[in-house]
Amino acid sequence: MQETQKKQLQKTACEIRLGIIEAVHSAKSGHPGGSLSIADLLTYLYFVEMKIDPKNPKDANRDRLVLSKGHCSPGLYSALANRGYFPAEELTSFRHIGSRLQGHPDMKGTPGVDMSSGSLGQGISAACGMALGAKVNGADYRVYTILGDGECEEGQVWEAAMFAASKKLDNLCAIVDYNGLQIDGALSEVCSPEPFDKKFEAFGWNVIVIDAHDFDQYEAAFEAAKKVKNKPSVIIQKSVKGKGVSYMENAVSWHGAAPNDEQYEIAMSELKAALKELEA
Repeated sequence: MQETQKKQLQKTACEIRLGIIEAVHSAKSGHPGGSLSIADLLTYLYFVEMKIDPKNPKDANRDRLVLSKGHCSPGLYSALANRGYFPAEELTSFRHIGSRLQGHPDMKGTPGVDMSSGSLGQGISAACGMALGAKVNGADYRVYTILGDGECEEGQVWEAAMFAASKKLDNLCAIVDYNGLQIDGALSEVCSPEPFDKKFEAFGWNVIVIDAHDFDQYEAAFEAAKKVKNKPSVIIQKSVKGKGVSYMENAVSWHGAAPNDEQYEIAMSELKAALKELEA
């Protein structure tokens, strides 16, 4: 990837992180940790990988994204706003009564949301249905779904994994956000679904493991996934929960908590400083 493109993506990811903090602080609730850990992924998907048109969000031939870990909607909303689906100023209405930016994604009310989600484990099943629908209809769009590592403790995830492999859904790409933390603590101490790579391999998937904060690795991973035929692909991305905000990084307490005014100022200051450095 050219350095100019990489720097632009890094800047966009920083803007998305700023939007995440803005939204969660305004709502005084939400899930910043897991939203920040997928900011780079969302940047690559919406600004490089996916075939989409913000002016025509219901285009039948568009690529689809299902945020299976729907509690991380602040990340999705900020990405959609930065991509032009709705004004970024609307992020401050997150979780407010009457807002179209609810705590979990709502496909009926929010432009760019392809599937309502939030009940953990169910998003990947919806993504399987979308991918199978494309096969049946002879359409060439691709379907992407983002799962949390803790979410993979749900049995429905593995039922969907079996289904995707049995139907040879090579137009489906799942991404597991492997930040090692979930609401109750470290993944390894709660109910660990590890090892992810061997499990998905056993279920018949093509497996790719990357660093979640490296755009060169995203480029290589998604290109490799598109070349695989007759089986679905999963990208297991090793990420940092709370990435970009010093006091949130690798801290389980920021799974589902909003920063107070002082913490908000610190987070915004850090992210704005990072953005300024990228723009220099």
